Amino acid sequence: MTLHLNLFLHDTGHHEASWRLPESDPLAHIDIAYHQRIARIAEEAKFDSVFLADSPVLWGNPSRRPSGKIEPTILLTAIAAVTTRIGLIATASTTYNEPFNLARRFASLDHVSGGRAGWNIVTTAGDDAARNFGLDAQPAHLTRYDRAAEFVEVSKKLWDSWDDDAIIADKASGVHAVDDRVHTIDHVGPHFKVRGPLNVPRSPQGHPLLVQAGSSEDGRDFAARYAEAVFTAHQTLEDAVAFYQDVKRRAIEFGRDPDEVKILPGLVPVIGATEEQAHELDAELERLIVPEHAARQLAGLLKVDHLELDEELPADLPDEAAIEGAKSRYTLIVELARRERLTVRQLIGRLGGGRGHNTFTGTALQVADTIEEWHRAGAADGFNIMPAVLPSGLERFVDGVLPVLRERGLFRSEYTGTTLREHYGLPRPADQFGALSV
Repeated sequence: MTLHLNLFLHDTGHHEASWRLPESDPLAHIDIAYHQRIARIAEEAKFDSVFLADSPVLWGNPSRRPSGKIEPTILLTAIAAVTTRIGLIATASTTYNEPFNLARRFASLDHVSGGRAGWNIVTTAGDDAARNFGLDAQPAHLTRYDRAAEFVEVSKKLWDSWDDDAIIADKASGVHAVDDRVHTIDHVGPHFKVRGPLNVPRSPQGHPLLVQAGSSEDGRDFAARYAEAVFTAHQTLEDAVAFYQDVKRRAIEFGRDPDEVKILPGLVPVIGATEEQAHELDAELERLIVPEHAARQLAGLLKVDHLELDEELPADLPDEAAIEGAKSRYTLIVELARRERLTVRQLIGRLGGGRGHNTFTGTALQVADTIEEWHRAGAADGFNIMPAVLPSGLERFVDGVLPVLRERGLFRSEYTGTTLREHYGLPRPADQFGALSV
């Protein structure tokens, strides 16, 4: 079984200090041409997809690193114009959107790209986002996931509200679409009341690829029920294997084929021609971190007022059960710090490259060995590649790691399909309303 590789495209790179390197463009985050160039590199390398994270709130302190982002479906539409095969995955929140608008946006992207759209479904943690939408605080964790489940169900109905054969475009008879092949959905539920139909015909993939990134108990159930690709974060191989097995088991319990749920842990490769060079780059990036800024952000995530840089995390941190947002990331960070007895300063250094994702520093061959080890151990169907620095980190991965993976039969040399679903080996969803009318 070959690997699936997604490129997580994040301005100048995933290390928070990457923008300070001489090679980096500090305005890359708002440069369309820059994103198009990175996506073309990934397509030439035959990556399955590129992915853009997003949140309806300004991330962090804009004085610390580039902040603010172009809305991802708009940016991916621009990328679609200069690419032909690579998948295009955008993040969008179920808490701060409505199903009709979002279903239309992703169906439109799927049409524009010829069947390459994917939706990374998030419920959005944090009170700051809530305050942008007239709320004083974020909805409870379980409430957000209940809404997300109904949101996805409504979206799927809307995507299917046009039969595949609804449009006949018969000029002689003057009939463009057959009336009884375009359906109202008449959905009424706890969170939404939507009549339909969608005002976009069924798209090339039927449904955009559904992606999810939460690893809490609610997040795992949601992934097992709906997701076709799961982006996840793990620091150890053992944790990754356990997560992989757990989500696949839950998928079976939901009546799904576990092979149709692709698990892709994040990997932040810091690559050098030698180990020494790789560690020199890693050390340079760590030196460029402003620890006081990072400590304030970490304190906010851990729900404490203050952290001492040269001490370990406080013993009396809140219990995970009391955390209403980003539960799995909270647990991962606390367990990492406790397990390795890291000071706050050391923890900041470990998190600076990937915010809790596994960071590997070494040669291209060592990165390839790690990827193969995790894949063969049953920890991953592929990886969400998160270069610490862009574009150089991607270029080193493409030039050094991919030839090794191809030599070992672990990654494609050419695309065999044209849609994102075909890249991931996933079926096109049946047209639920059309199937009923046959």
